[in-house]
Amino acid sequence: MTNRWALWLERNDTQDFALGRKSGWNAFVNAAPREQLERLDRTELERLGDEERALYDECRMVWNANLPTINTFQVLDAYDVLDQVMASSRRDGDRLRGTAVVDAPAGNGKTTIAAQFGRDFHRRVYARHGPLTEEGHQRLPVAFVPLAAGMTLKGLNMKILEFYGHPGARKASTSTLGALAVDCVLSCQTKLIIIDDLHFIDFKHRNGMDVSNHLKWLVNEMPATFVYTGVNLTEKRFFDEGLMGEQAAYAQTSRRATRCAVEAFRIDNEAGYRAWMALLRALEKHIVLADAREGMLTDNAREIFRRTQGNIASLTNLLDRACLRATRSGSETIDRDVIDRVKIDNAAEAGAARR
Repeated sequence: MTNRWALWLERNDTQDFALGRKSGWNAFVNAAPREQLERLDRTELERLGDEERALYDECRMVWNANLPTINTFQVLDAYDVLDQVMASSRRDGDRLRGTAVVDAPAGNGKTTIAAQFGRDFHRRVYARHGPLTEEGHQRLPVAFVPLAAGMTLKGLNMKILEFYGHPGARKASTSTLGALAVDCVLSCQTKLIIIDDLHFIDFKHRNGMDVSNHLKWLVNEMPATFVYTGVNLTEKRFFDEGLMGEQAAYAQTSRRATRCAVEAFRIDNEAGYRAWMALLRALEKHIVLADAREGMLTDNAREIFRRTQGNIASLTNLLDRACLRATRSGSETIDRDVIDRVKIDNAAEAGAARR
């Protein structure tokens, strides 16, 4: 008889979504929520055989490492800005649409916000119009295009074509790649294009300026709304396109793009502290440990903040590793001792050392 934990793991194991390919993006969009994992108490844990316990612990690692996206004020504010920008998508094709820029320090959840927003939009379009266009093409309401270091104009077009699985992505000449990308967007009726990790482009370098100009051309040619994500894009002079002095006033991007900032949490004021506590309270309800309890995280709210500085990526690092330590040590809860023994990312460790 197959172990029930093996069955749960088979149905709910870690999923590797390659968002930069339409197959991976569709898998992400259509993925069902994980089945709730049962929380066993200590007595029930002790009744498990060695193999069962190992499988159950693996299930817990998968579950606890995939905390839900909580609708924090940062997420809700970002969605509000993105919804406003998407209002431009109702414009006729001869009119320019707006663009949004999710701009934040590293690890504040910008890619997660953009991907979740894109997923929700994709689902709404599918529900209304179905999976095929009137011409019989596959409908792809959203394209997700991750950039890489040293991105060039040709590389950008190739990335777009790779998302659609176009055979010309590696074969076409530089002069035709852009036209092929436009054709894919038109044929698949893509209405939202997410360009992830725009900070890889150096807008003061010639290649970066070429990419910036090409993005403006794509916005003009494609009847879609663009959402860019990147780290500290204002400081990297994305909005003024790397121009200096009076020339910066003529930068088109600054007029066309709407900045959507995503800030880390703060607890130096009452509203910020309440928001931090609400986040921890929501997350602790998700954690599956034998002795998990209400207040497990909120009782340690200030220490968790000191360790993570309110950064979402650092917080998730701390929590899934704390769950692992709690499981292996037998403590089966997250307390100050467990938190103190967790090693997380270097930036968070360095920040904690200064506090």
